[in-house]
Amino acid sequence: MQTPWGNVLWDCIGYIDDEAITQVRALGGIAAIAVSHPHFYGAMIEWAHAFDAPVYIPEADAEWITRPDPAVRHFEGAVSPVPGVMLVQTGGHFAGSTVVHWAAGADRRGALLTGDSIQVVQDRRFVSFMWSYPNLLPLSASDVWQVMETIEPYEFDRIYGGWWHTIIDSGAREAVARSAERYTKLIRE
Repeated sequence: MQTPWGNVLWDCIGYIDDEAITQVRALGGIAAIAVSHPHFYGAMIEWAHAFDAPVYIPEADAEWITRPDPAVRHFEGAVSPVPGVMLVQTGGHFAGSTVVHWAAGADRRGALLTGDSIQVVQDRRFVSFMWSYPNLLPLSASDVWQVMETIEPYEFDRIYGGWWHTIIDSGAREAVARSAERYTKLIRE
């Protein structure tokens, strides 16, 4: 996310080279790094060192950090690395699973960047929730409602999912609410 207070790198890729560093510097560098869950922790320290930027990781997922470093800043609940950007620990997929609320995103209608915490599915009217994607193990109904409770205070109209093509361009808040109702009803039956 590019903001007037600095850019936030979300779910950094697992590879960094001089060309990537040059391109990111041309875009204004990185003020902070946020990672949705441990599956994306791989090269976060290299990115942090290249840009002298802190990496925000929920305390609940600290055990998954295989390379401790002073660049890592632990948080619980929510933290704002730069004004207008809030990291929100939703839990679910991992205890520390995190989404980003970007107030200025979606032309100031608000956007969530969700990683695997809230999964955009093929039918863009819905999202889904999973505890384990490789094993297709669903998230419990109580965990889904915990995710919903944590995002309730944040206004958003768009979701950027965990992959390039997984976007709900508008009506995302309603899609998440509709999906939570449908999902928890079916999981309880």
